[in-house]
Amino acid sequence: MSIIFHQVSREFHLYNDSISYIIKILPNDQLGQLYFGKRIHDREDFGYLLEFANRPMTSVLQDYGFSMEHVRQEYPAYGTTDFRLPALEILQENGSRLTNFTYESHRIFAGKPGLKGLPATYAEREEEADTLEITLKDRLLNMTLVLLYTIFAGESAVARSARFENHGEAPVYVTRAMSLSVDLPDCDYDWIQFSGAWSRERQVKTRRLEQGIQAVSSARGHSSHNHNPFIVLKRPGADEFQGEVMGFSLVYSGNFLAQAEVDTYNVTRVMLGINPFAFTWKLESGEDFQTPEAVMAYSQEGLNGMSQVFHRLYRTRLARGVWRDRVRPVLLNNWEATYFDFNEEKLVNIARAAKEDGVELFVLDDGWFGERSSDSSGLGDWYANLDRLPGGIRGLSEKVEALGLKFGLWVELEMVNPDSELYREHPDWALETPGRTPSQGRNQLVLDFSRKEVVDHIYGMIARILSESRVSYIKWDMNRSITECYSKAFPADRQGEIFHRYILGVYSLYERLIENFPEILFESCASGGARFDAGMLFYAPQCWTSDDSDAVERIKIQYGTSFGYPVVSMGAHVSAVPNHQLCRYTPLETRGNVAYFGAFGYELDLQKLQEDERAVVRQQIAFMKEYREVIQFGTFYRLRSPFEHNIAAWMVVSDDKKTAVVGYYKILNDVNCEFRRLRLKGLDPDMRYGVGDSDGWFYGDELMESGLVTTDASAGQPAFGEFCTDFWSRIYVLKAFC
Repeated sequence: MSIIFHQVSREFHLYNDSISYIIKILPNDQLGQLYFGKRIHDREDFGYLLEFANRPMTSVLQDYGFSMEHVRQEYPAYGTTDFRLPALEILQENGSRLTNFTYESHRIFAGKPGLKGLPATYAEREEEADTLEITLKDRLLNMTLVLLYTIFAGESAVARSARFENHGEAPVYVTRAMSLSVDLPDCDYDWIQFSGAWSRERQVKTRRLEQGIQAVSSARGHSSHNHNPFIVLKRPGADEFQGEVMGFSLVYSGNFLAQAEVDTYNVTRVMLGINPFAFTWKLESGEDFQTPEAVMAYSQEGLNGMSQVFHRLYRTRLARGVWRDRVRPVLLNNWEATYFDFNEEKLVNIARAAKEDGVELFVLDDGWFGERSSDSSGLGDWYANLDRLPGGIRGLSEKVEALGLKFGLWVELEMVNPDSELYREHPDWALETPGRTPSQGRNQLVLDFSRKEVVDHIYGMIARILSESRVSYIKWDMNRSITECYSKAFPADRQGEIFHRYILGVYSLYERLIENFPEILFESCASGGARFDAGMLFYAPQCWTSDDSDAVERIKIQYGTSFGYPVVSMGAHVSAVPNHQLCRYTPLETRGNVAYFGAFGYELDLQKLQEDERAVVRQQIAFMKEYREVIQFGTFYRLRSPFEHNIAAWMVVSDDKKTAVVGYYKILNDVNCEFRRLRLKGLDPDMRYGVGDSDGWFYGDELMESGLVTTDASAGQPAFGEFCTDFWSRIYVLKAFC
């Protein structure tokens, strides 16, 4: 067992080869936080880490040397001598919000339990993880709080969640329920968040922690383009490859809060969970509420080390199903090729050209259903438009498969156009606040997925399509945030539950579809990357990273995304020029060189390319097929940041270290520039590597310490290499000599 309970000192020590996490039952029977960091030796008593002082303005219950304001806590409550923001808050029948959850019992067991109705990491075998379940009780309320901690044997990560159980006679209202709270002993950290907007998601933003509150959040009904439910704390001297780093990730797709509060004694309280804003959950007697899971990772090998923990864990023990360990098919999506202007013949011709060039999967995007000729009608009517597709989805999918391709389909199951049969028949199924004018986004309303009958109806329509047709892939989109969040099916005192119930409804629909159609590859999408979060990866092992397919912007977007999410989870496509989002022209080679590092595909009509461009496409597809297992399942390293340099670079190394693929990108050309080298990572120092088609070879330690020469023609005469332009790039393939 990697969890020890010391009976005399009343301390829990969770540990593996890399990390330690230490919790103590305090003198008042609440829980204190003693340590989170690099593995340390176990001892019977770590009580020296618990310090007391009688400070001015301190409030206490008994002893002036013991105040919760000055103790580092595990799952803090507000109001009983602690004035910092709490992890929980419960509104009671008498109007009070005070709670006092104290230790009652604990259980330590091998393996990891699932969370009912929620995504979570998992263990396939009991020996992969150990779990600590601590039960706390508020005896006045007759409520139980169960804190779950799982430590993974092979990863520097701890998964956490909380469950509230009401055993009292009166209902209570949970108004704040964080998934994770940890008090760190100092504030000497840089805070990193991943923020942006549509088409520029997950930009890296860094600042020093200061006294007060630093936070990012979403109140949009989904995790959002604007901020991601993932933050990083790193020591100021830490960089990509050295130094202490902590990452905090929420396995959830709805409204969230990620917060660090630094008090005036420089203690840092990190919290992550459902956004308390607009959240209330009524707990009747006998009911319980489970928070989403949060995962915290620790690294002494810098930011890359932390990212690699999340990559391994989320790729192999969060993603599930038959596609978890399969390389992803090279696809072509028709959206930017046709938008709504298509018929069956045009689609088949596009698919035929794609097959000729080596594409494996053809995806039909928006416009195939109902009376859908623009984005103003048809959403919610999930049956084929026979004017466009005389044979329906079944007929088209059979024709595509007859070409030797798999067939995929776009859906937006959570939305409805007012101009649709579904809305005309069930106007009460949309989220709308009585007496208020409903707002629209992309001419659509949001269906009330907090209601089982709505989810059941949508499931019935899409399941029929999937049962009758040959669909191998689903792109599940969501193109607007939630406004007027009110459900006509719930009473006034449960309206604070609707945001969360909505997400639970989305998860339940995913779960039913996965269970009944296990061979389908799901890709989540939310107007690009507005719901790229760990919660979605439990159901869809890849996500459309951004609607912005411009190669230059994608370097930043994919770089930022890689901090918390594996390469294989990022949908990355080559699109036409001028780019549809930026009107920028970039070389076809560079568009491919960026898109390789993800779930690779095309977003264009190959028939419209020149023959020399088609030849490049064939080369790109052949390259991806040869190296996608390395790229999608190898170890990823960020080498140079596009947020800091004109040149960006990253690389992936195979598990056996015999193959590596390096992506090297020059954003703007330069003239008479310096000679350049790029120090690689992750190679075997004693192996000899050939680079590309050259006859020479280099030891791994040379390439990592001296560096790979990347000087290009801009340094002098063309003898240095091919002529460079803006947005120039190169792929280096390293192969070890046998």
